[in-house]
Amino acid sequence: MSDDEQHTQTFEQSGSGASLTYPMQCSALRKNGHVVIKSRPCKIVDMSTSKTGKHGHAKVHLVAIDIFTGKKLEDICPSTHNMDVPNVTRTEYQLVNIDDGFMNLMTQDGTPKDDVKVPDSDIGKTMQKDFEDNKDLLVTIVAAMGEEQAISYKEAPKGA
Repeated sequence: MSDDEQHTQTFEQSGSGASLTYPMQCSALRKNGHVVIKSRPCKIVDMSTSKTGKHGHAKVHLVAIDIFTGKKLEDICPSTHNMDVPNVTRTEYQLVNIDDGFMNLMTQDGTPKDDVKVPDSDIGKTMQKDFEDNKDLLVTIVAAMGEEQAISYKEAPKGA
């Protein structure tokens, strides 16, 4: 095998260049910010820093809530180490239809989106009821690490 063949790599997948997460030093994380704990995107609800022994590192204790499931997760990390922070986006869509448990949504520029499930929570039930009452609804979708979920909705302003 020649040197050229040995250094040729095959990439099976290519992305748009946007990463699902980015690193941030533990000491730079803030309450109400986001962090990845146990491979889940979370919102930090509490954090405390503790000094350790004579030669030890300061440790950061994080308490966070999974932004999709609502489960509480905790982690302890040396303050100088990096943790992953998810790229979280919130987008507002107009609700066009609800079909087989999925929402048919439309962006401001008219692009359709129909791969988001109606939430199983009370939000999903009231959203479905309001939609059946012929109300124009705007749904807020949060997306992080390849997952999407409706987190809130509101009635569209009249004349919009």
